[in-house]
Amino acid sequence: MMNTNRPRRSVLYMPGANTRALEKAKSLAADSLILDLEDAVAPDAKAAARDNIHAALESGFGHREAVVRINGLNTQWGIDDLKFFAKSKADAILLPKVESAAQIQEAVQLLEQMNPAHKLTIWAMIETPMAIFKLPEICSSHPLLETLVLGTSDLVKDLHARHTPSRIESLTALSLSVLAARAHQLCVLDGVHLSLDDEEGLITSCTQGRDMGFDGKTLIHPNQISAANEIFGPSVADIDEAKQRIAAYEAAISSGAGIAVLNGKLIEELHIQDAKRILALAEAINSFNR
Repeated sequence: MMNTNRPRRSVLYMPGANTRALEKAKSLAADSLILDLEDAVAPDAKAAARDNIHAALESGFGHREAVVRINGLNTQWGIDDLKFFAKSKADAILLPKVESAAQIQEAVQLLEQMNPAHKLTIWAMIETPMAIFKLPEICSSHPLLETLVLGTSDLVKDLHARHTPSRIESLTALSLSVLAARAHQLCVLDGVHLSLDDEEGLITSCTQGRDMGFDGKTLIHPNQISAANEIFGPSVADIDEAKQRIAAYEAAISSGAGIAVLNGKLIEELHIQDAKRILALAEAINSFNR
């Protein structure tokens, strides 16, 4: 089940083979880090990448959430990856190319056999057409499943589609993923923006993802962190409006009314629930800076 108080506005992929990048990550403003053993690491560098990530986890990443993306359990590295990090200081394990509940359950079963030092949650990459069709099964697979991560690059490839500025090629999959995550109280993260020199496109993509309901954006470069943090985090105006809604509603309830009116708009209990979510997120973000 989703940790509703954990900000995941910016979730940066970090290649496990790059020790410099892992060290730099300790000073970045990202909310979460995906320490990657899969796509970003060549086969002959997998073992060294494990050691690099483990050492970085031991020294810590401060308030930043640390998630290890292992290789698939059906590969020659996957089970060893899971064993290697079962007792580490990682916060979660990210499974690639999840297409069934059985994959989640197998990973959890293996982890439990290894007697981890603390509870590791499971994140799932949703990056194939089959995964989209199996979303209800995947999302209800196990209580340790916490987050869905959209792998839009692989998805677009498998669809034989093309990346477009509007993302029309993946909107159906994105929307279905948000629906499934919300139905099962999971966190859901938008896919990466591939162009590193396209600030306008990044802002458009982040804004679209936020408006669709995603909790944050996966990123491929530190230069993308600022935009994701700003767009997926509540603005000063959002916070002020949330406080005003709560105050107006409480005043209405005290007077015996069931609804309130603020700036010409009806305020009901559902709006108060969202206002409280916004304030809790803002408080969690502020706690990082204390």
